[in-house]
Amino acid sequence: MTDYPSTPQSIPVDTNQPGLLRQKLPYIIALFLAVVGVAYTSAFGQPPYGYWEFLAVMIGGACIVIDWGKTEDKSTRLRLVGLQVLHWIAVLIAMNILLLPSVNGFLNSPATGLTLMLLLALGAFTAGIRTSWDIAFLGLAMALTVPAIGWFKNSALVLFLLVLVAVAIGLVFWPRSAVAKSS
Repeated sequence: MTDYPSTPQSIPVDTNQPGLLRQKLPYIIALFLAVVGVAYTSAFGQPPYGYWEFLAVMIGGACIVIDWGKTEDKSTRLRLVGLQVLHWIAVLIAMNILLLPSVNGFLNSPATGLTLMLLLALGAFTAGIRTSWDIAFLGLAMALTVPAIGWFKNSALVLFLLVLVAVAIGLVFWPRSAVAKSS
């Protein structure tokens, strides 16, 4: 028969390790900034030039930092950095082709923002497959956000009306005693 201790043993907790939210915060911020870029493009009718390039360079820089930490060999590091630079230059070229007036004239403002976000998502996902699953997941999250934004835009009035109905039902069934006590 196994003897169990009478009191639970404490499990050592590493207080120096950041929490999951803090670890994933840069990726959450990048996703948030991409959504802000789509919103800006939709609201003001033109993409914020330089903004999308900045996001691509920041995500590319994160990929380089992650790759850098994976190896000690100088030639391998240079090769990894070179591959990332080429990859993100290709993404930047695709973004800038989309922003050319002769190409951008075919798209309305919301479509331009969503397409730029989708290009950034594709760049992050393909770079992340080789570099970090966190970067790949960021790309996937950005890609899934594109149809979510489209759905939300098409359903905003319906969602607003549903919330309005829910509030009205809540007010009808709200206990009268709670209203009397608060007065």
